[in-house]
Amino acid sequence: MKIFIGNLAWSTDEATLLEHFEQFGEIEQMRLITDRETGRSRGFAFATYVNRDDALSAIEAMNGKELDGRALNVNEARERQPRPARSW
Repeated sequence: MKIFIGNLAWSTDEATLLEHFEQFGEIEQMRLITDRETGRSRGFAFATYVNRDDALSAIEAMNGKELDGRALNVNEARERQPRPARSW
């Protein structure tokens, strides 16, 4: 199960996220989203847990919890909605 982790401080890195989120269970993938041009964090990440119950525990425990001075927004990730095609 994939979870969304939002409202991250610019200084938060993947290692810090792993340290805080892997205590709830095995994480298959942790991905901090960065800007393509600057490489700077965009302020959110996704964690994919092997076990759904572990992911739900992480959501319950970490949503609203402070990390690096920011209150986290943690919930189940939703599939990205397709963008309408551009017409030039």
